[in-house]
Amino acid sequence: MVLPQFSNNPLQFRLSFHKVIEGLEQIALTDIGWHGKHAQSLLEKVAEHPELKDGITDIKQLEEDEQLIADLLAELFPAILTHNEIKAVSIPYRGLIFNQSERFKAILKDAGPEFEINIRDFDDHQFYVLTCCIILNQFYGTNLDFAKPLFYDIPTAGGLIKHYRILYNADFVEIIPTENAIKLTPGDIKLLMDNYDNLALWKEKFPEGSWILKGFTIMTLIDVTVENALSILKSNLLGTAPAPDLQQNLVSIFRSIFRIADMQIGFTSFNPEDGKFNNAPTGQKLNSFLLPNEHEKYCEQVLCDASYENIIKAHTYFTVSDVSAFVKENPDNYLGKHFKSQNIESIILAPVVKDGVLLGVLELVSPRSRELNSVTANKLEIVMPFLVDTLDRKVNEMQNRIQAVIQDNYTTLHPSVYWKFKREAINYIQSLETGLVYTLKQIVFTDVYPLYGQVDIKDSSITRNLSVKNDLLNQLNQLILIVEQLHSSKLAAATEQHLLDLKTFVIELDADIKADTEQSIQHYLETHIYPILSPANHYSKVLTDDIADYFNEVDALTGGFHKNRRDYEKTLSLVNEKLVNILDKRQAEIQEYLPHYYERFKTDGVEHSLYIGSSILQNKQFKPIDLRRLRLWELLVTAEMEIAQHHLKPILPYHLDVASLILVFSASISIRFRMDEKHFDIDGAYNIRYEVIKKRIDKAYVKNTKERITQPGKITIVYSGIEEEEEYMHYLQILQRGKLLTDTIEHFEVEDLQGVSGLKAMRVAVLYDENPRTHRTLIYDTFYQQL
Repeated sequence: MVLPQFSNNPLQFRLSFHKVIEGLEQIALTDIGWHGKHAQSLLEKVAEHPELKDGITDIKQLEEDEQLIADLLAELFPAILTHNEIKAVSIPYRGLIFNQSERFKAILKDAGPEFEINIRDFDDHQFYVLTCCIILNQFYGTNLDFAKPLFYDIPTAGGLIKHYRILYNADFVEIIPTENAIKLTPGDIKLLMDNYDNLALWKEKFPEGSWILKGFTIMTLIDVTVENALSILKSNLLGTAPAPDLQQNLVSIFRSIFRIADMQIGFTSFNPEDGKFNNAPTGQKLNSFLLPNEHEKYCEQVLCDASYENIIKAHTYFTVSDVSAFVKENPDNYLGKHFKSQNIESIILAPVVKDGVLLGVLELVSPRSRELNSVTANKLEIVMPFLVDTLDRKVNEMQNRIQAVIQDNYTTLHPSVYWKFKREAINYIQSLETGLVYTLKQIVFTDVYPLYGQVDIKDSSITRNLSVKNDLLNQLNQLILIVEQLHSSKLAAATEQHLLDLKTFVIELDADIKADTEQSIQHYLETHIYPILSPANHYSKVLTDDIADYFNEVDALTGGFHKNRRDYEKTLSLVNEKLVNILDKRQAEIQEYLPHYYERFKTDGVEHSLYIGSSILQNKQFKPIDLRRLRLWELLVTAEMEIAQHHLKPILPYHLDVASLILVFSASISIRFRMDEKHFDIDGAYNIRYEVIKKRIDKAYVKNTKERITQPGKITIVYSGIEEEEEYMHYLQILQRGKLLTDTIEHFEVEDLQGVSGLKAMRVAVLYDENPRTHRTLIYDTFYQQL
């Protein structure tokens, strides 16, 4: 067989068996036994065909000498191995192949008469340089390792592509220079080594046909179909091929591995957050046989009991070797009928799992029964690690893209509603990949029930003003003493007016403090007083030390003139930190049972807003008991924050109290994420009443009095109707039995607010254990059981 793949090269090829003949001549001289006689017999035949030693120059000679060549090479091609070995005589890197083993002949016959056998990914440039490197290594002592694996890709009669690695035995060739061979200098060799890409240079130093390759090689092929398929698989998984190309490439690879010419593969993603299979791509899109016509579906609706147990729970393969028989035995089985409707007769469903998390299901399907089964499923063991790592990487890449879309368009989100934003982000990313124009939709949650509450630090503004007032009085009194010394010593001008101004500030502070008092006093000091206290004035040592002490005390971080303000800030910080820690910790607990939207804000105290309803729940069904449980939780955590703050008082610089408020609103509302402001807001004018009440209620008075509805050490519950009152009376009784609240409950009406009237309230004091060491840890579950 002559298939000249490379026509231009520096070698003249002379197919010769001279080394074999020389070996036979040696045996004939030295061996008087059977081997010697056999060698002599062959030599007599060879003598009639001198071209076998001198070099075959015509393909017709090769055909005429076919049997004699086979006899010459009999020991190199044992007959007993001819159906096992894939072996032939060839000239390296040329398409001259003959004396094939029977197995090689069968492979070429299956490939068909139109098939041309060529080395994969090996071009004229590579061949020319490789040939030159062989000459350099043999004649100039270089060590240029240009070798790379060489492969033939040969189709089977059934349409599969099989891959064979080529191995050459070059023991029977020699390279001879002709008169046209150029003698190279060390500089020439160095130049060649630095210019692989300069083919013209290589041809200049090694002109075409300037060397002779005499002899033959033995070519052996090794079936590396599976190994090669894995290599190609990795390249495809790492690459960015378009979806149709990737699907086709992967199908071809798996067909080679399983040796099933018309096998198909698919993949269906799994979202562990909602327990659904889906067709959302995590990279290049593949077909899905589990969901051929649907975007997503709960796994329980797709899988049968056995497959659910294997794939979802045990993370093991599920196989059906005969779908028709499976359907006949299980006529009500959805999965079997589903595959039967797609003309599939045998299947392997393989879970793709990373770190215990199911990422999706690889689907192998065949139109014939028994071809895919529990035995052949084990072949996937060599494939799955690549699929797992690749899919895990694709999932992470998709998550990063989703997160980027959400952050760019929605900002950071609470986990309870993240799923809906994630779904919208996926739709947006898919549209980008398909080239469609897609506008991100607004996110709305309808029919949700709001809960609002706050634990407010009482008299915080008054305490802050008092701390500022005391600090300023201390500072001014110290400054007056210094200015009086300056005045009595007549060391500075206008000190009399300055003294009068400073004493006026003291009088004004004793009376009251206004919003701008601190700023106006500070401005006066910096403008009029501090210039005369400059060290450059060279006052006496005593006065200089007094001025230095004054400025040390002015330091906001360490000075005594800011001590009261620092104490106030420390008090506010400690109280807020305690309240927020309790609220966030309890939130994490209740979210496990009742997912809901939650946000909280730190002010002088802490306030929270909660929303719960069916539209927020992704996988669970909302029930009325969920709202009641959340309301009881809100009351419990409010009482716990009150008690914790009470026991915090002994270590606080200021012993501040807190007052708590809970707003009850039983009508469902809608909330919409505002894209412009990046937060949720009440949606629709008909829901605005709730927002009005929430903003105005904390400063409200008991009707017909000047008494605030919120009082230190008490929880105030504001509501509208008798049903809400009865519901919360039940909650209060639960907390009273738990020794969290006192027995006395006050009932009163709330003054009419602007745009809101008819509100009622009840107020109950928190029951403190005055010994902090006996303060018990609240176990909320014991209270829930009483609902």
